[in-house]
This record gives sequence, structure tokens and C-alpha cells, in this order.
Amino acid sequence: MNVTSKYEFTIIVPVFNEEGNMPRLADTISSYLPRCPYKACALFVDDGSTDGSGSLIEKACSEHDGFFYIRFASNAGLSAAIKAGFDFAESRYVGYMDADMQTSPEDFSLLLPHIVDCSMVTGIRADRHDNIFKRMQSRIANGFRRIMTHDGAADTGCPLKVFRTECAKSIPMFKGMHRFFPALVLLQDGGSYMQIPVRHYHRLAGKSKFHLWNRLLGPLSDCFAYRWMKTRYINYSVSRSNIVSGPECREQSN
Repeated sequence: MNVTSKYEFTIIVPVFNEEGNMPRLADTISSYLPRCPYKACALFVDDGSTDGSGSLIEKACSEHDGFFYIRFASNAGLSAAIKAGFDFAESRYVGYMDADMQTSPEDFSLLLPHIVDCSMVTGIRADRHDNIFKRMQSRIANGFRRIMTHDGAADTGCPLKVFRTECAKSIPMFKGMHRFFPALVLLQDGGSYMQIPVRHYHRLAGKSKFHLWNRLLGPLSDCFAYRWMKTRYINYSVSRSNIVSGPECREQSN
């Protein structure tokens, strides 16, 4: 049995070379889990780290209840790490946060009350603590993405999101597609999302994995990939079926 099925909410934490943040990250998440509005666990996805992150993840999972992990054989990228979390989680809801500690798991409590009303709830970094160059790159990339996708999202780069698990598992994932979650959710039948301001902090340890290409130029080119995919996205809604026996079949046929 998948242990995450015992929980209502799984926090997915992609990790790549965050050795300096792991002890504080583990302590912060462990402290939050008992206070989460839903019975929650954490799923760390080690994206082929080459420092001591993998060993620290395994140590944290041995010391804290509700901590689980996946380790990639080699680095596959953030989108792949998030997808693995979606694939392996069997709780009712899933969320994810970065391991850099620039957002707090405590703010999941700001997002979770709204997940009953929509498919996804995403944070907006209300008071960003990045340098002006990073903020400028994000502003340009977000503006171009909104023009291309018409998703209306203010800050798709905010690494704090919550999904209904069935919605998350249905999202088509390619490299870079984590930047398009609002647009991809809207492609689904009845898909909707909400934006909620969350806190943002300075990075205290480790190094950012983002640079000019993957923060600005890469997302711009990914917009064209999304436009291509949008015209070919398969969507359908079943009105009647007799494939399920018993009460579930009658519910589908009503």
C-alpha cells in the first residue's frame, strides 16, 4: 500500500543540492505537519543531488513521522521532480514547495481552505526578497506568458501551490511546464484556480539554480510549446457508463 494514501495532504519537496538548507527545512516541515488543517505528510524528491542532500533526506525521514522520499538516479529537472511527486502521492490533495526556504510551509494553511472551491490554489509572492535583476526577469517572463496563455496568473514562479490530486495527475508534464500550471489547469474540464498572497524570504543558504536562461529565455520559448499543445489537448466528459457496478454506476448515469 502507498503510505501517502493514509494522509489527506502530501507536501512535495523537490530537492537539488540544498545541503545547507536541509536541517532547517526538515525541522520547519516537521513542526508544521501537526498544525496543518489536513492530516499531512512530506514527500522529498531528491533530483539527483551531488552534495549531501540525499543522505540528509534519508536521515530526516528516519527521524520524523510522516516523512517519505524518492531519490532519482540522476538529475532530471524541477518539472520531473514535481511530476514524480504527483505520480507517487495518493492523498486527496497535494502541494509543493521549494527546498530553498524562501517560502514557508506554514503558508499552506492560507491556501488549503480554498482548495474545496477550485482545482488549484497558487501563492503570489507579495513582498519578494530577490534582487532587482531577478524581479525584472520574472516580470518580463510573467507578462509574456500571460499574453501567450491568457491565464491571468500573476506569479507562476511562486513555489507554493496546492492541487486536488486528480487534477495534478492529469496535468501533461514536459520540461518547463511547471511554469504553466494555471494555464494547464484551465485546460481541464471544469478546471479553475485561485491566487493567494504568501510570504517570501531571503535565501540564507545554498545557491539559486536559476539564471538568465531558465528564468527568462527558457520560459519564453516554452510559451510557444504550450500554445502548440493547447490546440491538441484532449478533453472529454463522460455522461453515461455501465463499466462500474453498484451505486457508483447509478451515480454516473444520473
